Amino acid sequence: MVDRYGSDVLSGDWKVPPRGRSVEVVAERGMVIEDATTGFCGEIMVIEKDLDMMILEDRSLTRRSFPLGPGYLLDGQPVVLRPATSTPVADRSRTASGSRAVVGARARVALPSRIYVEGRHDAELVEKVWGDDLRVEGVAVEYLGGIDDLVAVVDGFDPGPRRRLGVLVDHLVPGSKETRLADKVSGRPHVLVVGHPYVDVWQSVKPDRLGMSTWPVIPRGTEWKYGICESLGWPHADQADIARAWKHILSRVDSYADLEPQFLGRVEELIDFVTAQH
Repeated sequence: MVDRYGSDVLSGDWKVPPRGRSVEVVAERGMVIEDATTGFCGEIMVIEKDLDMMILEDRSLTRRSFPLGPGYLLDGQPVVLRPATSTPVADRSRTASGSRAVVGARARVALPSRIYVEGRHDAELVEKVWGDDLRVEGVAVEYLGGIDDLVAVVDGFDPGPRRRLGVLVDHLVPGSKETRLADKVSGRPHVLVVGHPYVDVWQSVKPDRLGMSTWPVIPRGTEWKYGICESLGWPHADQADIARAWKHILSRVDSYADLEPQFLGRVEELIDFVTAQH
């Protein structure tokens, strides 16, 4: 007898999507990917591992950023895009600051002298490049969370001949708020305040390390870090996005060669200053 209604529709693996199940694929530059939701199709031009995102460019040279993960088609098949996990081996003969590495040296007990920087990102950048040297010298770096209370900070530190204080200030240019605050403590004995011209320490990273010719100019009235992320097509909805953006920028710094000379010189000057009497 002929089955007029066909076979049981629930027999077999009826949950399998028409194009098959997604498979994990390592995202690589040059792959042509289609976003299954919008239909945008383009070549992977940039992979930002720390931001969990990529930039696609279509035939009309339009670029759009997309998060890594599920929801894409590769050669018509559904895929979940993952970043590569390989990490290059660093040269251990020299520190990131260019100094010859001292093998087996223990960190010295921190000296009474200190280096203060404005924020957490400044401190993390100094640590990444000069951390090994600072531990050998016994110099601690602390961040202030801004310099609005710089006068009180210096007074509370109570600098002396063997208790020197160095301060690194962002955006130390004529007429800036930072310059006016720095002038209130500059010239005090055993205190050295220096600064770089950049609005934020992010700019001290050479732009070509991030695939740019120059850092974007952010109009007045726009919070600078959010403006940078928006200009570069990076997520910027909240502070967690800003933290991921900084992590991505910091990952592009391997040594002093990745930083602008105006920043390098000021940090070296502070290290020399606080260690001169020790």
